[in-house]
Order: sequence, then structure tokens, then C-alpha cells
Amino acid sequence: MPSNSDAEELEAAQGAASSGTLSINLDAIADNFRLIKSHTSAEVSACVKADGYGLGLVPAARALAHAGCTTFFVATAIEGAELRAVLPDATIYVLNGLYTGAERLFASENLRPCLSSLEEVRDWAAFCRVTGSLPAALHGDTGIHRLGFQQGDVAAVADLAAAFSVSLVMSHLACADEGTHPLNEQQRLAFEGLRTRLPAAPASLANTAGTFLGPDFHYDLVRPGIGLYGANPTSQPGHPFHPVVTLTSRIMQVKTINVGDQVGYGATFAATRPTRVATIAAGYADGYFRALGSHDGSGLSVTIGGYQAPLIGRVSMDMITVDVTDLPPDVPKRGAFAELIGKSVTVGDLARAAGTIGYEVLTRLGYRYHRTYTSSVGITSDLSD
Repeated sequence: MPSNSDAEELEAAQGAASSGTLSINLDAIADNFRLIKSHTSAEVSACVKADGYGLGLVPAARALAHAGCTTFFVATAIEGAELRAVLPDATIYVLNGLYTGAERLFASENLRPCLSSLEEVRDWAAFCRVTGSLPAALHGDTGIHRLGFQQGDVAAVADLAAAFSVSLVMSHLACADEGTHPLNEQQRLAFEGLRTRLPAAPASLANTAGTFLGPDFHYDLVRPGIGLYGANPTSQPGHPFHPVVTLTSRIMQVKTINVGDQVGYGATFAATRPTRVATIAAGYADGYFRALGSHDGSGLSVTIGGYQAPLIGRVSMDMITVDVTDLPPDVPKRGAFAELIGKSVTVGDLARAAGTIGYEVLTRLGYRYHRTYTSSVGITSDLSD
């Protein structure tokens, strides 16, 4: 059996072998929850789908529960079962609804399906006639035309719902990130009409961006997601949420190239001066989008020792290259860390540069980073805690 010193040496070696670190501030997630809570009289739930928006379902949900959250939304029943293992008393809704034959899992794990079609309502009603009444949400389509039962099915849904407990009536906004979009008010009015035709139950319409549309959109429960994780929920610059993630990756090598030398796949960057190039261990397999590549060094930068170093050449699967010519010679060196997301480049900055949104940035960060969690109350990612 290895000694304690052997285990410590192995752990240190594993840390040294890690090419990058994703630091996640769980206190910031909790603070963002409290911030939303201070702006509404509705219950504030939490969307923790997609592995807590890529940051870890278990630690994120634990931090939110410690901050007072009791209702959670996941995408799938499998996610719900994982969450139930660590939050036995939480109310857990499954947004992707109910597949035929999955009813027993919902019942055994005490999960609540968000029923979005007449077929799902029929299946849940039939199951509950055998097992006894169980809770579920009714999800109606008010204009997003994605999930949600149609207006023409409302009467049939209402009749079938007598077989189970309707714990929530909900819909989803299509354009909440654009505060002045006319569809927001159209959907709110449609939701008002939907509620009058369904069994009386708490109501929910707003996601993070929806909470900024005013109290008329809050109803009984709001369902924030992206704001909890520190990213901008709207299309406008600026937001009140605390940053949650810091992403760093190691410099693998530093070399000097001559005028005319080219860098990376496709030779898209050619040096116009003697150039020092640092190669960093992060690429599109790590969620650093290929679209961020720069042929002339005018795109996104990383931060090395407090200095900005612009990206040059293409982003490859495992590596990026940056121009460190103007940095002090002793700053960029093998094994040093470059900050890819943090104080200088936010999640939103990276998203805009890649032509995407913060949601995709967070959920694409991948598994290869060494993850560290900061928590003042001792929350970790360990399922056995």
C-alpha cells in the first residue's frame, strides 16, 4: 500500500501535469441567487441543467441550496436522479418532460415532469390512475413554438389533469433577452389566458432575462439560469451578476520566429517583425472556440502575468498561439499560466469574439481542466460528502 508521502507526491504530480485550471466561485453563484431574490417577491428557483451550465451540477446545486433555494430545474430525468442523490428534500422539475416508459423513474426519484404535450399528459394521467396522484408541471406554448402543448389541446389537458396534482403552470419566453421585443408582452397575455383554462396552480414564466422585464412577468416562481453563473442574460452590455469562473492554461513553449515565418494550421498568420510566440495548452476541445483564431493579432487576447498577449493564427484542437513579443522577457515562460477567462476577458467578451453567447461558452468548457471550487461554507464536488 502506498504511503501518505507517496500519495501526496502523486497528487502533486497530477497537479503539475494539469494543463489548465477552471476555478469556480461557489460563493459568487450563491450571491447571484441572492441578488435575484432581492429583486422579486416571487420564489426564486434555479436551473442547474447541463451539469450546472458546465460548472458542476452537484457543487452548484449545493451552493444554491445553502443560499436558500429549494426548487430546481434540470433537463433530463437522469440529471434529476443525480441531483436527488445530494438534495433529498428539494423540489426537482424535469424540463424535457416525459418519455413513455420513464414514469417509474420519476416516481421513484420524486421528480416532477414538465408535461409539454397532450401525449405526455395522457401518459402521466394513466400512470397516476394506477399509482395515485403525483405532481407535475403543465407547460403550455405561448409563442416560442418549441416545447409546450398547443392552445387547441388546453381543454383536453385540463380534463386529464384531474388524475394528478398540477404543481405548476409554466411557459417560456422566446425574446426575454431583448427587453423591448413585442413578443414578450404577447406571450405574457397568452400566458394569462392559458392560466384561466387550466387547474389553479402556481405560475412561472420568467427565466433570468425575464426577471428584468418587471414584476408582471414574475408570477409565483422565476427560473434563473445563466445569471446565477455570472454571465449576461440579455443582449445589452452590462449586467449586475458577480463573475463565477476563472480559466487559466499553461504555456507549453516559447519561441522566436523571423519576419515572414508563419504560425499554425493554414499559415494564416505571418510575422511582420521578429516575434516571440507562446503556445498555450487550450484549444477547441477545451471550449476555446475555433472562431477565435486571428490572422493579424487584432482579435482576443489572453493575460500573462498581468500583460495582454493577442491570439495569432488558428485555434487548434489542443493549442492556441499568442504573440508575447511586447511582454517582459521573463514573464512568458514554460509552465506559467495564461488567463483565458477572468478579470481582463469575461465570459461575455469571449462569447462576443466567437460570435456566440455566454451559455455556450460555459457549457463547452470541457472535462480536461483541473477544476477547483471556492466556497466559504466548505462545499465541494464530492458526491459522498
